[in-house]
Amino acid sequence: MIPPLFWALLLLGAERPTGRAQTPAPPGIPVFLPSFIHMSGPMVSSYLVGNSTEVFLSINIIHMNTETGILPLLKCSESNRSGEWHLNGPEPYDVYMNASKVTITLMKNLQLCSSNATDCCMKPLCVVETLQVSACRGSTMLANLLIQAEIYANSSFTGNVSENATHIPNQVYQPLGSCPCNLTAGTCDVRCCCDLECTPDMKQLFSGSCFAGIFGGNVNLPFEQLCSVQTTNSAPDWFPFLCVQSPLNNTPFLGYFYHGSVSPSQVSSFKIPLQTVPETPSSGYKQGDPIMTMENEYFIIRQKSMAGQCIGNAPVAFLQNFDVKCVTSLSAYKEGLSHNVLINSGTKGTIQQNVIYSNVTDVRNFITKPEDIQPTEVLCVNVTFAEHYMFIWKGKTIEEINVTVLLGELCDGEILTQRFAVNFVSFNSTSTAELSGNPGYQVGKPVRAVNISSSDTVTTLKLWQPVGRGLCTSATFTPVLFGLNSLSGCILEVDINEDCSQLREDVTARLNSLIQATHVGKRGNSSYGDLNDLVEIIRLDPSNLNANTSVGNLKGICSDIPANLNIRIITADVGAVEGISQEEILGVQISFQINYTEYDCNRNEICWPQLFYPLTRYYTGEPYSQCLAKGLVLAFFFLLAAVLSNPCSKILKT
Repeated sequence: MIPPLFWALLLLGAERPTGRAQTPAPPGIPVFLPSFIHMSGPMVSSYLVGNSTEVFLSINIIHMNTETGILPLLKCSESNRSGEWHLNGPEPYDVYMNASKVTITLMKNLQLCSSNATDCCMKPLCVVETLQVSACRGSTMLANLLIQAEIYANSSFTGNVSENATHIPNQVYQPLGSCPCNLTAGTCDVRCCCDLECTPDMKQLFSGSCFAGIFGGNVNLPFEQLCSVQTTNSAPDWFPFLCVQSPLNNTPFLGYFYHGSVSPSQVSSFKIPLQTVPETPSSGYKQGDPIMTMENEYFIIRQKSMAGQCIGNAPVAFLQNFDVKCVTSLSAYKEGLSHNVLINSGTKGTIQQNVIYSNVTDVRNFITKPEDIQPTEVLCVNVTFAEHYMFIWKGKTIEEINVTVLLGELCDGEILTQRFAVNFVSFNSTSTAELSGNPGYQVGKPVRAVNISSSDTVTTLKLWQPVGRGLCTSATFTPVLFGLNSLSGCILEVDINEDCSQLREDVTARLNSLIQATHVGKRGNSSYGDLNDLVEIIRLDPSNLNANTSVGNLKGICSDIPANLNIRIITADVGAVEGISQEEILGVQISFQINYTEYDCNRNEICWPQLFYPLTRYYTGEPYSQCLAKGLVLAFFFLLAAVLSNPCSKILKT
């Protein structure tokens, strides 16, 4: 699951500093982030940010006044249990942000009651409660966390899972699995209508979205020789007289299945001697094998190590592209391997590099000049600015190598950013578009995607890659990589008077801009023009976005904001090619998570409703009548002090 997180933070005022703080945050009044949570599972977490010294927490089940909509005022009392709820924390989480983690857990059995049991759920909507977690120091309440819990019972489990071994039928006489989408034992798999664990009530929830084809249980597909099949394309005129009358379970494809080869596992040992002399390839390269020269040496190009440093003796691996930048100066500059070196094709054939040299006209992308450089004569040398290698490969061999070298002058005192790129292109490929595997996906390669309803070329799913201050307006994009879970986001600046309906539309549009594709490729070499190679993206769009919902008449509070976009990709191991497992994508689902957004005055330079605390109604620490009385008494003392001051006394004497 690849869930990209979207933070909708409401910011207003002067420019804020960028970068990450290097010292712990200064002590201040703690706050809960987030301060409102809609809870649908048995556990949820929040973070207490600020000075939490001598702060204790308490949890209470509260009941809102349905007539006034006002929550009851609670007193500070240290307690970590309330009914069936348990509070754990605060636990130190980030010393730089001065943040602590708070976890709330429901200690209740969420199974539906099957008999007269009491420790279970009597109805599907098991828990509907409102919780308030308070942070107090002494008798002073500092911050509150409001939780709306709506938790449904776990009704999919029908009984204990049997430990008996599963009988696998002989694939020669009957299909291996009559219901391939039944992936979980003892549990109803969603959208799998052939799953026997699914009750009729459960199937009614997804009856219109059942998996089709073989994966959905239709393992005996009609074949074109059947008399019942009325073919419409290129059907011969004698077809009705020479057809086959046969049941579907007697298909001619029965018995045809793939025999996958499994490579034996090798036990690693520290006694294996280190190979000092590389082996000369004679039967071709495999993916990841180092490319060799005709002198039986590694073909090396500057690359980055695991630590992020550039090394000059790194061998180039077969079918592994890279694009790196290395920083150097004239004193530390070193020439790489000569372009006259002959390359081993993989079968002891000789490959000569086709090199094209060109001079760089605009050096601003490569050269950084220091500000304190003296305008005197300095030493300048013609060096390599960039090298781009294109390897044309076919099967297990290299057919051709094309190299483009960019040259320019590097002077003493200047900083050079060199670029080295390697790209492998198939001999039969009509373009330089990179595949993500052949045939299965490779871990770390982009997920192939396409929008079949638009002429725009969409080749991948995207995530945000924030730069600078992390704003959404300046964020760039990075592709979703196969097999790697990712979490990204950006900050959206919103005004306190922002219209909530317009905010929902803007946030939804920004999230939809990440997923402009309608289908993804099943395999790493899927063709965009063949629908059989594609999987449709299932979109669960947010509902009621146009509803004009608001929280009273307060400004800066918007509910039902689709602030999170979750991308869930289901993959499976479908076999092996030469002992290497091949993975495919079975389905992709996109869903939105609705958040509660509130304008936080503590994150902005000026918040006018708080400027006249405690006289305004925005202050909720005490009843308004008491705040007004104390404010008038304070104003009276100020007026009395002004009257009795020295200038006023002189005016009265005169």
